[in-house]
Amino acid sequence: MSGEHNTDYEKDISPGNGHDFANGANGATATHQMSAEDTARAAARFGYGPLAHVNTTEAQLRPFGGEFQPGLYKSVEHRKFGNPAPLGLSAFALTTFVLSLINMGARDIAEPNIVVALAFGYGGLVQLLAGMWEMAVGNTFGATALSSYGGFWISFAIVLTPGGFEIASSLGGASDPMFNNSFGLFLFGWFIFTTILLFCTMRSTVAFFLLFFFLDLTFLLLGIGYVHRNAEGKPNPPVIKAAGLFGLLAAFAAWYNALAGIADSSNSFFIIPVAHFPWSPTARSRKTERQTV
Repeated sequence: MSGEHNTDYEKDISPGNGHDFANGANGATATHQMSAEDTARAAARFGYGPLAHVNTTEAQLRPFGGEFQPGLYKSVEHRKFGNPAPLGLSAFALTTFVLSLINMGARDIAEPNIVVALAFGYGGLVQLLAGMWEMAVGNTFGATALSSYGGFWISFAIVLTPGGFEIASSLGGASDPMFNNSFGLFLFGWFIFTTILLFCTMRSTVAFFLLFFFLDLTFLLLGIGYVHRNAEGKPNPPVIKAAGLFGLLAAFAAWYNALAGIADSSNSFFIIPVAHFPWSPTARSRKTERQTV
């Protein structure tokens, strides 16, 4: 794929005004001043997609869910290892997908115990490790989010482990109001945490924002469903099913962002559109470019 063709696809992420570059040069000048070595390295590293045609030595890269970065960030070209974000996103997505289907009553599965294995092994341990690698590459947001949700899945599995930790039984059993109220408070706490992260994605991409928006609604509805129970004293079925629906949307949004971080010219025939908010740095730089032209 030629550089000219890539540029056509990458109008949303082409270098913009001076705020996008550490050296203060405007986007057009910095692009033309890229050395052949810089250009070759950028093409080899990113190929195309939201990070293509960027001066990876000098630029501040654009917000991008595939790198789990909600704001401008420094070059990742110096890394000696890969991008851990797609791994963490995939671990979160699959575990959330299975639990959400159960919450929606798929195949008449009444108990979510099958999720325990995923929550310990993939959504928990693997996502926690991905979060630690995000810390190693200097991504504070990614480290906080992935490590925290890895901890969520581990703690969720601890609660559900049959006979292992006896948390449910010590609260009167899974059908006891005390357990349901306690679990509802647990979920409300995660709703508050997710809301905090959601605020940090409002100047990023639509795909990145929707991941946390759907997840936020999932935690909120799950908390409501456990606290406001039906006449039989069980978690409110319609509310839990609604939470399952938003959980599915969150899972697919996580997979979408993961694919955006994985796909490049070495393995994909297409780019993954992520859509920038009109008030995002990317959209504002595009507006500046049009006004300049």
